[in-house]
Amino acid sequence: MRDPMRERKSGERGLVQWALAVVLLGMAGGGILGSAQPPARPTAPPKVRRAVAPKAEPTAAEADQKAMLGTISADSLRGHLRFLASDLLEGRDTPSRGLDVAAEYIASQMMRAGVAPAVDDPGASGGKSYFQVARWQVSRPDRDSFSGGIELGEERLPLSLDQISFQTEQAVDLRAVPLLKVDLKEADRLAALTEAQVAGKAVLLDLPEVSREDRARFMEGMRVRSQILAQLNRLRPALVLSLGRQSTVGRGLLGTRLIDPSRPAGGMRGGPADPVLTVHSPSVVALYDAMADGETRGTLTLRVGAPVVSPVDLKNVIGVIPGSDPVLRDTYVLVSAHYDHVGIMPGAPGGDNIYNGANDDASGVVSVIELASALSRLRIKPKRSLVFIAWFGEEKGLLGSRFYGQHPVFPLDRTVAMVNLEQVGRTDSSEGPQVNTASLTGFDFTDLGPIFQAVGEKLGIRVYKHEQNSDAFFGRSDNQALADAGIPAHTLCVAFVYPDYHQPGDHWEKIDYDNLARVNQLVALSLVGIAENPAAPKWNEVNPKTARYVEAWKRLQGGANGDRP
Repeated sequence: MRDPMRERKSGERGLVQWALAVVLLGMAGGGILGSAQPPARPTAPPKVRRAVAPKAEPTAAEADQKAMLGTISADSLRGHLRFLASDLLEGRDTPSRGLDVAAEYIASQMMRAGVAPAVDDPGASGGKSYFQVARWQVSRPDRDSFSGGIELGEERLPLSLDQISFQTEQAVDLRAVPLLKVDLKEADRLAALTEAQVAGKAVLLDLPEVSREDRARFMEGMRVRSQILAQLNRLRPALVLSLGRQSTVGRGLLGTRLIDPSRPAGGMRGGPADPVLTVHSPSVVALYDAMADGETRGTLTLRVGAPVVSPVDLKNVIGVIPGSDPVLRDTYVLVSAHYDHVGIMPGAPGGDNIYNGANDDASGVVSVIELASALSRLRIKPKRSLVFIAWFGEEKGLLGSRFYGQHPVFPLDRTVAMVNLEQVGRTDSSEGPQVNTASLTGFDFTDLGPIFQAVGEKLGIRVYKHEQNSDAFFGRSDNQALADAGIPAHTLCVAFVYPDYHQPGDHWEKIDYDNLARVNQLVALSLVGIAENPAAPKWNEVNPKTARYVEAWKRLQGGANGDRP
């Protein structure tokens, strides 16, 4: 079993030490520094002045690291984030023009800082590029082919793209399909339905609407929706239509999907298709409310062409500061963040359709930029090499980090640790203010937790394990892809849950930049400590939750159980 105190001391090895000496001098009765004025009244005998040890001069490495910390600036972070989370980048969807602009910006900032490009590219200047390119394909819905409407006797209610939200992965051609109303308010209504009543019909119902603003209610709402749809789909309806009462504007045809040609069956990515056409039309809502439950005289016509597939290049942005040790420079410490978000979604409340993603995760990206700039200024470089990565496609399923795991730029068996940064900018957590605090997912899965905790104590930042969210959130960010390969990897965050999560209101001005700068200092010193330490971080084999990662690490090391450099 591991000794936590020993691990903690090992983790602190090589970290900057700042000593503040306080000198308390005994003063003689009415005089200061030998004043000639006599005391006004008798005084106690003068105290014996104790010898004070001279203040220790900082080492060259300590002074270098202290100067490096001083270059981390709240104003610099604010400037980068204001651009990356601006409307100009349109929410940085994967793929999108805004995402490409962000990639170029991140690469240019790495170049400005003097961080070397890391990816082999014979066509690039010097044979190296900042871009690791995934040459994939993208499948987009054929919006030009859409037409549809509901007919009830002589009344026809046409449907337009701004009145629907619908995702399909194949062509749809429904012509005058009978419409069946199913009133979910009636107890046991679903259980009473038969396949003969439902098969081949368009089922119109009022599914519960869910919102991501309240995550607990969102998950429960999705569970209820899934149960209802599972019951219905067993009866083979032609289509399920639901009412969108919360908004009169839909999101149109959804379902942009990414295809990895190297994976079986094309490796479709982007989330499963929602088998429901949601109608955001007040006229259709009024029609539904006036209808009797059961079979109607109405019909549905709907035509959507097959998705259009085209090539697309997606980019991880990667830079490196080579290490200084002749041996350890060929081992790597990664710090990363994802630079994508969810893009533009028509029909958002308040008319703001751009999901800027300032905290999720422009805050992490600007931290990677700022850390690259600060650490590149160290005159005494750490022993191990430091690698800076901005991932594409996290919101679509950890795509960029998983692509890296399959096509590593640096050998995975020589990668000793990965620190991913996400949601590090906002301190207005749903649990209360989170100023001068930070947490790691899977806090006690490896010995990185105590290292960050020790550095945090020196800087006045409480680094802690969140009892509910630390383990639960471990698989919800890009650290998971590297952990699956056996690399000790965590995500550091400030607020697990906060207002505006995946909402248009996650704007740059809501970031606490002073706190973000302090968190960057925490990460900078922790990275230096890890990169300086001859002993590589290890998985906590005592924790049963790490078993799969320990096995992956052993496979990565060829079955070795000893320490690696």
